[in-house]
Amino acid sequence: MFWNKKSSEPTENDERLMAALATVNDPELHKDLVTLGMVKKAVLDGTTAHVGIELTTPACPLKETIRKDVATAIAAAIPGTTTEIDWSAQVKRGRFGGGGKGQQSLPGMEEVANVVLVASGKGGVGKSTVATNLACALARTGAKVGLLDADIYGPSIPTMFNEHSDVVSADGKTIQPITHAGLKLMSMGFLVPAEKGLIWRGPMLTSAVTQFLRDVAWGDLDYLIVDLPPGTGDVQLTFAQALKVTGAVVVSTPQDVALADVVRAKAMFDQVQIPVLGLIENMSYFVCDGCDKKHYIFNHGGAKKAAQEMRIPYLGELPLVTSVREAGDAGTPIVLAEPESEVARTFVGLGRMLAGGISVLNAEAAERAQSTGRSKAAGRSLPIIN
Repeated sequence: MFWNKKSSEPTENDERLMAALATVNDPELHKDLVTLGMVKKAVLDGTTAHVGIELTTPACPLKETIRKDVATAIAAAIPGTTTEIDWSAQVKRGRFGGGGKGQQSLPGMEEVANVVLVASGKGGVGKSTVATNLACALARTGAKVGLLDADIYGPSIPTMFNEHSDVVSADGKTIQPITHAGLKLMSMGFLVPAEKGLIWRGPMLTSAVTQFLRDVAWGDLDYLIVDLPPGTGDVQLTFAQALKVTGAVVVSTPQDVALADVVRAKAMFDQVQIPVLGLIENMSYFVCDGCDKKHYIFNHGGAKKAAQEMRIPYLGELPLVTSVREAGDAGTPIVLAEPESEVARTFVGLGRMLAGGISVLNAEAAERAQSTGRSKAAGRSLPIIN
């Protein structure tokens, strides 16, 4: 939809603006902005073009590329014109993976657009640190984000946010997530004191996870990041069977033993039909204070090679930095504690790549659905031949 300030009808110049914008492709979706419905306003006021563009995520990694392409296209179509862009974003719903025979009615999840599982094949690779900082990075872009600590035996989210509030229920039926630093948080650590050990069998784990999904009033979220426990056990299976999710991010370290477990994690997600959105290599290198040089102390290039072999996106690498551990132990994730630090910017970059990949996945799924719908409609219109 587009309009002119003084008229409900588009002017000739407005039409020229739309024609120019129709030549600009979204760099990830590979279709023009007009066809994608991303142009919400196109008005020429004197020598200034006012354009409204709705992105598929506020964390769009190629926003600046779109800005430059739009300005270039308009300047070429209407020489002497400068461009001002009003940005907005609408995250599309995309939960197509998992949700097998055990799929349940989960009213707490109804307004959650995308569910991202953060997993690891083994413990000790920094999965919770990555999940926490990815959630903070997405929230910094303006997205509505929730973070679910699904590690029932070893919850770490309360420590990483220094958040130990008691959860409350306004209606006696649903649980309100803890709101902290612009995020909605939930963890078993909010329900059970740290000094009390949990000795639960599988069915009790499944029940706890289901309650987090069914009874927590998550509300309107663009992304729910789920910090899974390590491995491929009951909790992972519950998520795969209980609800539809967007996909999974797998975290690894460079060692061969960790990468071997990535293969197992990937195989599990393939079996339950959950797409792997990408692989992140944590503790990839260490920068020496004295020489300012990257030292790949655990190995180098293994995760990227593994991602290529498994045909999944390689989102990037994270350094081994003392400040990341210190920030988490102090209760403020590094993205919040030192937002201008290099490692915080790396997390934001990973978050943008993840959000961009989700947008592409959702767009492709929507296109397939439309194509299937058209095929069915065409099939119904065919004559019946006896």
